[in-house]
Amino acid sequence: MKRILRLLSLVTMATLLTATFAFAAPTVIKIAHPNVPQHPMGQCFEKFKELVEQRSSGKFRVDIYDSSKFGNFDSVVQGLQYNMLQMGSASTPNLSPFSDAFLLYDLPFLFPDYPSTDLITDGPIGMKAAEALKKSGIVGLGYIEIGFRNLWNNQKTIKVLADAKGLKIRSTPSKAHIATLKALGVNPTPISWGEVYTALQQKTVDGIDIDLNLAWFNNFPEVNNNVTIVNSLYSPHLVMMSQKFLDSLSAEDKKMMLDTFEEVKLYERKLIREGEEKIMAQLADKGVNVTVLTTEERAKWAEATAGVYKQFEDRIGKELIEEAKATIAAGK
Repeated sequence: MKRILRLLSLVTMATLLTATFAFAAPTVIKIAHPNVPQHPMGQCFEKFKELVEQRSSGKFRVDIYDSSKFGNFDSVVQGLQYNMLQMGSASTPNLSPFSDAFLLYDLPFLFPDYPSTDLITDGPIGMKAAEALKKSGIVGLGYIEIGFRNLWNNQKTIKVLADAKGLKIRSTPSKAHIATLKALGVNPTPISWGEVYTALQQKTVDGIDIDLNLAWFNNFPEVNNNVTIVNSLYSPHLVMMSQKFLDSLSAEDKKMMLDTFEEVKLYERKLIREGEEKIMAQLADKGVNVTVLTTEERAKWAEATAGVYKQFEDRIGKELIEEAKATIAAGK
């Protein structure tokens, strides 16, 4: 009888333990990014959520804070440092306080095409810059992207450099971005992101220097009926993870998490690049006049902004700039 009772007791304990494990609350992964959910960046993190929850059999739950709902850049950094936030995305100009190497991406006309950007972001140059965050308790996982910037405006068609002169164009706070626009003969006007649409609508500014995907998903074609495809500046975003969170993972979970990010990183870039082709095909239907600079004309724009390199080479490092140029040239 005692043996039977002991056996029943063991079975009960095992059942309780199994039930406890089965209904244990999942570990929550909070991710913050500044874009709308339908943008390729938003789709990227939704894919990450789907895959991580699926591959962990519900061990992890991913909560996404899109559209800067978690807060500004400083809030994201602090959240990652204290593990209140497990993952986040930030543009490279915002990351320059960690390393001046991030300013490399603010140099105009450095990259001729998307394959050349991959050589830098996925190579030693990009990953060395990302490593600068480690001393702050943040791991740079790798880069997704926004794309190449183009010149939008609501005043006139811009076919040659002289056409752009005097236009009041919204810029980021980046000093290199402002210097680039000044060199092109326009009047750069920094405006916070949340106020851009209204500023364009009310014609506080004549236009904006921004990529196709952000313009499309934020409805800028409604308030800007001209775009000139310049591909002046390339804008990547570094995806970061809390060091404390990463260290808390088992080797198996860590591998799953990092492998999944590598997968969705390429997925996001594919969406950006294919999205640009689709957007270009639809702009005319939105009433937007599209001008693509010829190779010869784009070279003139690049020549006009050559002085920006000289302005920032002391901060970025002349050697780093030359290394980037050599890497891109070798990859052609």
